[in-house]
Amino acid sequence: MNYDEMINLAERASKNAYAPYSKFKVGACVLTDSGKVYTGCNFENSSFGMTICAERNAVGSAVADGERKIKAVAIFSPNMKNCTPCGACRQVLSEFKSDDGLDVIVQGEDGVKVYPIEKLLPETFAL
Repeated sequence: MNYDEMINLAERASKNAYAPYSKFKVGACVLTDSGKVYTGCNFENSSFGMTICAERNAVGSAVADGERKIKAVAIFSPNMKNCTPCGACRQVLSEFKSDDGLDVIVQGEDGVKVYPIEKLLPETFAL
């Protein structure tokens, strides 16, 4: 699966986001080492700490299906370009990164932009 296809799946997932409070919809698509893809969207709660980001939603679906290594994640928001993951999502993505690394793919101002997770989260916490 190429990165443009992943962005398209993330965009489609963003349409299902439940964001009545922030109005900030996000969709994500993860690609695992096995080649499977999983999507997720953010869903908010009136108790804001219970809100789940699209990236963690997609990773959770992959983990629930037995996946443990993620090669790439595409993130899309109709609200902004270059929508990179929040700090919590960066840490979760780092936990499940492939042995070959993990690319974070976003829709930039001039097309698809790719960041290695290490650029977005240097000095990752790990036990």
